[in-house]
Amino acid sequence: MHLVEIFLPLNTNDGTPQPVELFRRVGEQMADQFGGVTAFTRNPAKGFSLQEGNERAEDDVIVYEVMVEAVDRLWWQSYKRDLEERFHQEEILIRATAVSLIR
Repeated sequence: MHLVEIFLPLNTNDGTPQPVELFRRVGEQMADQFGGVTAFTRNPAKGFSLQEGNERAEDDVIVYEVMVEAVDRLWWQSYKRDLEERFHQEEILIRATAVSLIR
């Protein structure tokens, strides 16, 4: 079993809020594709990174999670590119972690 997390920025690079419909669509797609989704939307997480020239970038992000039996890397790579285009981002972070369920 794997936990796949998608980190989506609340704002564009110029600080404009992303349209709510973009987030709704991701939630619907994840629920349709994987049978469910968890979205952490109430308290956005803060993301920090160093850019070229040690310039610091900061993002408020919402995290979507899905559980999958196996990670279809080609599907996720294609979906990642689609999200980067829709959210006008150079890169969207998607990570997959192997997990074991407590039964």
